[in-house]
Amino acid sequence: MFIKNLSVVNYKNLIQDDLQFSSKLNCFIGNNGVGKTNLLDCLFYLSFCKSAFNLPDSQNVRHDEDFFVIQGNYDYDGENESIYCGFKTGNKKVFRRNKKEYERLSEHIGFVPLVMISPADSILIQGGSEERRRFMDSVIAQYDRPYLDWILKYNRALLQRNNLLKYFAANRTFDADSLEVWNEQLIHTGEKIFHKRTEFLEQLLPVFQKYYDSISQGHEQVGLEYQSQLKENDFRKLLQDSVAKDRAVQYTSVGIHKDDLDLQIGANPIKRLGSQGQNKTYLIALKFAQFDFIQSVHQVKPILLLDDIFDKLDGARVGQIVKLVSDNNFGQIFITDTNREHLDGIIKEVGGSDYKIFMVSDGQISFI
Repeated sequence: MFIKNLSVVNYKNLIQDDLQFSSKLNCFIGNNGVGKTNLLDCLFYLSFCKSAFNLPDSQNVRHDEDFFVIQGNYDYDGENESIYCGFKTGNKKVFRRNKKEYERLSEHIGFVPLVMISPADSILIQGGSEERRRFMDSVIAQYDRPYLDWILKYNRALLQRNNLLKYFAANRTFDADSLEVWNEQLIHTGEKIFHKRTEFLEQLLPVFQKYYDSISQGHEQVGLEYQSQLKENDFRKLLQDSVAKDRAVQYTSVGIHKDDLDLQIGANPIKRLGSQGQNKTYLIALKFAQFDFIQSVHQVKPILLLDDIFDKLDGARVGQIVKLVSDNNFGQIFITDTNREHLDGIIKEVGGSDYKIFMVSDGQISFI
């Protein structure tokens, strides 16, 4: 699968652009803040029905405008697939595939597999456990349609249970049977989510370690461990044993919404001891492993977006990454950079004439 062309109007600082892409390599050069990342975000949007940066749609509309439109035409095994998104302030977002509107946006997730690597990924290391759970969920949801429904159902049940605990506290009352209704819903979906996350991490870990070793040339050892209260405990018993505490704090203190990933370098948390270069290497290796995992499940090469990934890396690591992305393991690639030398190096490694270079300046994009 690859995207053949993209039309965008009023998305962030992009005014109006119609672009034809290479099926292999597309490079975008320009200074910081001119719109390179916004272009990649359009591609992300057409895969996930939202911005990569979790912004509300009203904040994605260009200043002084009241709508945006993004449309892409894809080649999917020789068949044309058209994906359209339109948003107007005050109205519901419209998302269509081949002119047919989706009833639920979740139906689209996974149809256009895509992996994006950007400086914003640093939140996986520096942010809280919610960010790392979101990473797991976003990958699994791309290949397992029921999983997203489980997450939505679990979160609804969690909200209702928390509201009930607040009601008990406010009214100085308690009803065990009412609480048990929401316990059952949490258990039903939570155990499925736990097992799916466990399976995912077991398959991801060796691929991640392989990529890190390749980029760092074996100079460091890394780890990635799934942390969950359900690993050594029965979820039903956890909920039963936590009732007194939950009533006191007025929220659900146990469950898969407390899961986390322990990101390690050596035997230590990378958040505490990793250098900028090690952190970036860790995140790139993690996303490359994500790419391999999705490809193995879908039997389709995801579109790969590389946004300013070479900053903070030494020449040796840049060279290793260039070798990796020029491998035939990857399909269509989009790269942004302020440094033309990085892009020229990748073009040289990839070889052939199947590439395009674009100049980005103040929201305008031109083919070089």
